[in-house]
Amino acid sequence: MSPRLLLALTPLLFISPAQADDCANAMTQGDMNQCSAQEYKAADKELNDLYKQITGRLKDNPEAKQMLVKAQRAWIAFRDAECDFSTSGVEGGSVYPLIYSTCMTTQTKTRVEAFKAYLNCKEGDLSCPVPEA
Repeated sequence: MSPRLLLALTPLLFISPAQADDCANAMTQGDMNQCSAQEYKAADKELNDLYKQITGRLKDNPEAKQMLVKAQRAWIAFRDAECDFSTSGVEGGSVYPLIYSTCMTTQTKTRVEAFKAYLNCKEGDLSCPVPEA
């Protein structure tokens, strides 16, 4: 995990259950930062769950599984570099954790949709690298 991501997610360590339920009404920068970090954490969990489903379906195809691992590592590097760049204008500011987490969430949700598409290919779709369950 990158040091910047750790910095952005640090507020999660201090979030109370009341704050977690109140994200829709977050008013302070600290609360907004925490809520944004929570949203990223949820998106990342969904991504990891889908990744496990895909690797499970690829258990009989080690070559394809290795290609997925390679693609995922490249995607993570892209996501991190993209978010580092897109947040560079606010780095060090109080809004940085919010902007960084939002970028990470957006990138992750895009990848989630790609994984969902892999898991829901239509029968006979020869362009789909993931076999049906």
